[in-house]
Amino acid sequence: MDYHSQIETEAARLAALAGDLSVPVPTCPGWTLAELVTHVGQTHRWAAHVLRNRVQERVWSRQVPSGLAEGRSGDADWLLAGAAELLEVLRETDPSMEVWTWGPDKRASWWPRRMLFELVVHRADAELALGADPEIPAGTAIDGVEEFLHNLSSAAWVTKSLATLGAEGATIHLHASDADGEWTITQGPAGTISWARGHAKGDAAVRGPVSDLLLLLYGRRSPTALTVHGDAALLERWLSAAAF
Repeated sequence: MDYHSQIETEAARLAALAGDLSVPVPTCPGWTLAELVTHVGQTHRWAAHVLRNRVQERVWSRQVPSGLAEGRSGDADWLLAGAAELLEVLRETDPSMEVWTWGPDKRASWWPRRMLFELVVHRADAELALGADPEIPAGTAIDGVEEFLHNLSSAAWVTKSLATLGAEGATIHLHASDADGEWTITQGPAGTISWARGHAKGDAAVRGPVSDLLLLLYGRRSPTALTVHGDAALLERWLSAAAF
């Protein structure tokens, strides 16, 4: 998958939505489009910093200069400038280079995929805030589901929540209705998960368009918008704990 060109496209789509930055973003409670754009643009600059400097230990995004005056929010031009900086660094970086990530892969190749789905989900946030229905190509959404599941057990802030569910061994099945995509998630110890592709039965199962399954995992779609079978309460609790 060409993550570089998709990042460029998604950044342009989000920038085009960044007109009235005072619009509230219901899927990111407490944020307006100004906070959303600033978050995404700062994330791009953070990733570029990590790669350019071959960072080996955690650095927080707030520690990386934003180029904004204190107290100022980003706008569309600032967002696009950060995306361009990120893309330049990504294209110059050896994907096999060892570098810090918060995920399970400690190579530079982890970053383009992560940055794409950071953009896809926040672009969807902006569209929902403006009353539009997000459209995510099926192939991109399938990859997004698997990127989410691949990283989930490395997200310490999520595993802490999942560990409180007391649901070890519980299974959740996702079934795309418009593409060749099925996944079974098994809750493991200490809030970790394992997952596998393919048809199976789960304690809870949810079926719908794959773009909606991706947004469901990120807490941007309610299970009531899809078809749910089995233990709906388990699904609700798991999704609430897993979203990031």
